[in-house]
Amino acid sequence: MKALLKTEKGVGNVNLLEVPEPDCSKDKVKVNVAFTGICGTDLHIFHDTFKSYPPVIMGHEFSGVVTDVGEEVENVKVGDRVAILGSHAVTCKTCYYCKTGYYMFCESRRGMGHGVDGSFTKQVIVREDMIYKVPESVSLEEAALSEPLACAVQAIEELTDIKLGDTVLLSGPGPIGLLCLSLLTLKGCKIIVAGTSQDLTRLEIAKQLGADIIVNINEVKLQDVVMKETKGRGVDVTIECAGVAASINSCLNALKKLGRHIQVGIAGKEVTLDYDTILYKQIQLFGSLAHSMKTWDRVMQILEQKKINLEPIITHKLPLSQWKEAFNMCEEKSCGKILLTYDN
Repeated sequence: MKALLKTEKGVGNVNLLEVPEPDCSKDKVKVNVAFTGICGTDLHIFHDTFKSYPPVIMGHEFSGVVTDVGEEVENVKVGDRVAILGSHAVTCKTCYYCKTGYYMFCESRRGMGHGVDGSFTKQVIVREDMIYKVPESVSLEEAALSEPLACAVQAIEELTDIKLGDTVLLSGPGPIGLLCLSLLTLKGCKIIVAGTSQDLTRLEIAKQLGADIIVNINEVKLQDVVMKETKGRGVDVTIECAGVAASINSCLNALKKLGRHIQVGIAGKEVTLDYDTILYKQIQLFGSLAHSMKTWDRVMQILEQKKINLEPIITHKLPLSQWKEAFNMCEEKSCGKILLTYDN
C-alpha cells in the first residue's frame, strides 16, 4: 500500500512510498482509513519545525471503518465506524499527567503521524482504547474532524468562561480557528474575526459560520475596529490561532484590562512581544495544547447532538496522490480543511 512518509529530518523529505500492509495482533484493531485531515502540525513536520521521528507515516486527524480485530479485543467489531484518538499512541501511563487525563504532557508521549506511523495511508493498526465509535448520524468526513474539534473544545469550553455579552477577537481563521468560531457562535457573544488578504477564502467561511465582524488587517486597522466595537475598552477575550508574532501582539493590544488571552496557534519559533503589556493590563494568559481525555468524551457528544455545522469548514476532499497540491493550498490559505483519501 502507499503511504506518505517523513523519511528523514530536515525541511521537506516527505514522499509517497510503498509500505507493507500492517498485521493485526491479538490485542489490536485494524482500521481502513476513510478520511484524514491535513493539520498545521503536518506542515510544521514538513518544514521540520515540529519534532518527528522519521521514517514515519504522517497524518493523525482521521476516521475509518474497522476491518479486523484481535481475539482479545472486547468492545470493537468489524464494520464499526470510528474516529481515532491518535495523540496518545505511546504514553507511560504512570506519570501524574497520564493518571489525570492530561497525557499530552507525558514525557514519553508519541502521537500518530509524528512519533509513530499515522493515517496518510490505506490501513492503520491501533489499540482498542484509542477508538471512539461514530454515531450513525455523523458522517465519516465530520468524524475526521474529531481531533481538531477537540483542540477547539478545550480552548473555548474548558480553559475559561466565555459568556453571552462578551466581545471576542479571534485572530487566524484557519481550520482550528474556524472550529473555535463554530463553538463561539453557540455562546451568543460578539465575535470579531481577523485575517490577512491571504485569508479571504477563510474569512468568507467565517461569515457563513456566524462571525459578527470580519477584518482584513491588510485593508483596515484592527485596533480601530476593536476600539469602535468596544467603545474604547478593548475586547474581553482574544483567541490566537495563527501562531504568528504580529497576530499575538495584536491580540494583546486589543485586550481590555483584566482581559483573557488564549493561545492556540503554534508559532514554531521565538516570538518578540512587549511582555509588560501582560503586567500592566493584568491579562490572564492561557495556553491550549491540544486536549485531554475528558475533552474527547465531550466531542463525541457534540458531534452526536449536531450542535455545530462542520460542513462549510471542509472545502476539499482530494486523493492522497495529490498531497503536494493539498499541502500547497494549506500553505497558501486558499482552503478550509482539506481531507485526503486513499486512491482507489
